[in-house]
Amino acid sequence: MGSASDEGQDDEHPVHEVAVSAFACAVYPVTQEEYAEFLDATGHAQPREWRNSLRHLPVTGVSWLDAVAFCAWRTENGDPMRLPTEAEWEYAARGGVDGARYPWGQAIPSWLPDGGRGPLPAPWPVTLGAPNGFGVFGIGANIHEWCADWHAADYYAQSQRTDPTGPASGVRRSSRGGAWRHAVTISRCAQRSKLDPSFRYTDYGFRVVRA
Repeated sequence: MGSASDEGQDDEHPVHEVAVSAFACAVYPVTQEEYAEFLDATGHAQPREWRNSLRHLPVTGVSWLDAVAFCAWRTENGDPMRLPTEAEWEYAARGGVDGARYPWGQAIPSWLPDGGRGPLPAPWPVTLGAPNGFGVFGIGANIHEWCADWHAADYYAQSQRTDPTGPASGVRRSSRGGAWRHAVTISRCAQRSKLDPSFRYTDYGFRVVRA
């Protein structure tokens, strides 16, 4: 995990080896269609700027708390799932290639809308483009994806080496991936971001995993 000392932000250092237990990662981030089922069944508060007009768009405008509530609802109904840890997310993003800078290799892929240079008017359908080496679509691009961990800038220096789950407490939750609103819509596999878990931003969504 992490970035070399000549690249990335301070919270991406140092590079360190991590082992993660086997897990299954969703091929796509959670869509508006899937989230609409959750809203209808539970009466949960709608995402920011909710329209549910295009079922194959990723759900956005959801907080970390919303994402956790969705996972709990699916789990209670016999489909156990949760948010990925940062370690799981980064492992899935690299697509089985050690040191991959981006999910699809060392360069930004040409098929990304506008060549990966944004900003764009909206997120794109989750099925757009090519999968990475693990068959995962859109990871690292399109939307920021919530992770389970609390964020700490110095965590990598003290991280456990097997199935790390982040610090025990914090102020902001970790997230990964680039987003449609930014000048560059894709981020490096090791790039970290974080946000207050109660905030609902229109470029934030999530992808789920199960162990």
